[in-house]
Amino acid sequence: MRNSLIFKLLGAFLLVVAIGGLVIFWLTSRATQNAFNLYATRNGQAFAQRLSPILAEYYSTNMSWQGVDPFLQSQLSSIAATITTGNGKGQGQGFGQGQGVGAGRQGGIWGALGQRMILADGHGIVVSDTTGELNGQTLTSTQLANGVPVMVNDTLIGTILVTPNDIAGANTPARQFLTSVNKSIILSVVFASGIALLLGAILFFQITAPLRQFNKAASAIAQGDLSQRVAIRSHDELGELSQTFNQMAESLDRNETQRKHLMADIAHELRTPITVIQANLEAMLDEVLPLDVEQVAALHDETLLLSRLVGDLRLLSQAEAGVLKLERQEIDVVGLIHRVVEKIKVQAQQNDIILEIDTPEDLPRIQIDADRITQVLNNLIGNALRYTPRDGKIIVRVVKSPGSAGTIQISVTDTGLGIDPEALPFVFDRFYRADQSRARNSGGSGLGLAIVKQLVEAHGGKVEAVSPVFSNDDKQGYGTRITITLPGVA
Repeated sequence: MRNSLIFKLLGAFLLVVAIGGLVIFWLTSRATQNAFNLYATRNGQAFAQRLSPILAEYYSTNMSWQGVDPFLQSQLSSIAATITTGNGKGQGQGFGQGQGVGAGRQGGIWGALGQRMILADGHGIVVSDTTGELNGQTLTSTQLANGVPVMVNDTLIGTILVTPNDIAGANTPARQFLTSVNKSIILSVVFASGIALLLGAILFFQITAPLRQFNKAASAIAQGDLSQRVAIRSHDELGELSQTFNQMAESLDRNETQRKHLMADIAHELRTPITVIQANLEAMLDEVLPLDVEQVAALHDETLLLSRLVGDLRLLSQAEAGVLKLERQEIDVVGLIHRVVEKIKVQAQQNDIILEIDTPEDLPRIQIDADRITQVLNNLIGNALRYTPRDGKIIVRVVKSPGSAGTIQISVTDTGLGIDPEALPFVFDRFYRADQSRARNSGGSGLGLAIVKQLVEAHGGKVEAVSPVFSNDDKQGYGTRITITLPGVA
């Protein structure tokens, strides 16, 4: 459980939430501090604007700045209360008990308000500083530019500066407000983190639940249970993964079923000639059958059948594995078809079947393995001969494919009984025969069309079968048509 994915996701999510909370706390605290500094600066400018005419009047009366500190301490309490509380209501609020004029930190009321007042004379020399740090020092022109001039008869007799002075100092209203804001931010982050973790846990559980189902199903498949499937509960990536997993399991199940059927079919096909050979040999040993040329020839035919069956199986396995080597060369397909038909024509005539060729004159040359395509044509025409009745007809037709230039289509059409619509999708499967009795007089081994399909696809082509009828009534001109499509010269 320690290495469970859901705990890793929750840990990563918690880390992201913690980092986000720290960033929010830091940015919000800085923003609040800056806002207070801006407020204090503007408030100080308001103080300075109020103080400028009062100080000008004081200087006009005394003609110097002597005794300005006691004057300010005695006169400014009402001004401060008016600015901080509004219109003079509630004067003195915000200073705390005992924080009147001269109370609190150094600077009296100014310290309580978080403000620092600096008064410089006309030459920039500090004559009053509420903190006492700059008394007697000369301010720079930049510092003086931030203050409010004190004018008497259009003559600069001083400059007043009111600036923030540690607004976040202990026991100040600003400090108390900032502390309250920071606590609220921390509580908000903790509350939001808790909700985020709860929602994240639900989300991660929804993500990991299908993965656990995948793991369970995959383990069962590894143990041989190919019937396992997973439920598709969404249409996102997990839903697509579920669908792909089910398709994989279905393919494995189908392949396993085909493998079992293949083994059974191979055993069935091999058993017949082996049984015949064994029975004849035992009969010869028991002197039930004579050991003559006729009996040996019958045994030889059975061995040829075995050899052909093994060869077909080998060819089919190579084609399916993609290791079948093709000797491609440009071929005149019309000439190839004529040569194949000429060899089979005698057999067709013996069965009173008409074998025709329909080919145009301007067919393109195609790049194929002539021997393999000859085998394809032999299988298709031989299969058509097997299922076409006497006085029937087989037509081998070649046309240009309408789909792409240089591609041709070769079709073998017979006037036989046709193929049952239920059997049509399986005619290219290994060992499949429409006659389920599997009597050898009703057809071959069931590998012919499977080999056709693999050889045509090895050339980059395709094959399809069409059978519009399954009875002799209401025929549409033919029983079965098998068409192969071959690409032209690359």
